[in-house]
Amino acid sequence: MQQITLAEASQNLPELIEAALSGEEIIIIKDNQPLVKLTPVSPVKHRPKYGSAKGLVTISDDFDAPLEDFKEYME
Repeated sequence: MQQITLAEASQNLPELIEAALSGEEIIIIKDNQPLVKLTPVSPVKHRPKYGSAKGLVTISDDFDAPLEDFKEYME
């Protein structure tokens, strides 16, 4: 965990962001009191929208017809 003053953080923000992205915990302090913790933002997982595959999947008319290979078992 790295603690850094607000004044130092404003001068070194790009480096601090890189450190936080690498997994380092960065705490910004002012008057010896913690103010902010830099942490990376997790990527948002997009959920598929219902019906987004409409028209892409088709089922043939004889989908549930008995298979010729199993005809002898059906008799």
